[in-house]
Amino acid sequence: MKHAFTALLLSVAASAFGQASVAYYPFNNVVSVSTNADRALWLDARVQTNTVFGSLSTTFCPMVNVSRQPQVNVYTGLGVRFNFLNGLDDRQALEGYSLHVGVRVRVPFVPNLRAAFELAPYARQDFKTGNLQSMLGLAYQFKKKVKAE
Repeated sequence: MKHAFTALLLSVAASAFGQASVAYYPFNNVVSVSTNADRALWLDARVQTNTVFGSLSTTFCPMVNVSRQPQVNVYTGLGVRFNFLNGLDDRQALEGYSLHVGVRVRVPFVPNLRAAFELAPYARQDFKTGNLQSMLGLAYQFKKKVKAE
């Protein structure tokens, strides 16, 4: 329930900025807010929602659409992950780096909804450990409202 509430709050905030996108990856407990993902270049910010005070891991990713088709966007980008709570106990805020490769496919009959799938190799800041993250979720692309004259 808290994940749905978090996604709702972020979607309301994103819609206030116009052509933004909100994605939710339920299996990874990640909520993402991004600029217009239909553009050639876009920015993405991701927050882990599986804990309230234990971790505020936030990933910032500039993305590039490698292929933009009417139904499918293929993208890639580099990510930097921070945890701002680490400063409370003298750990570094920088946690690590990631490389994102993903696809967003438009869902039939729901124009702004997309199925999102992504693979992202992740390495800790010292590059001694890492893992391969895979994410599956839904993204909603808000459209700028056209004013009637």
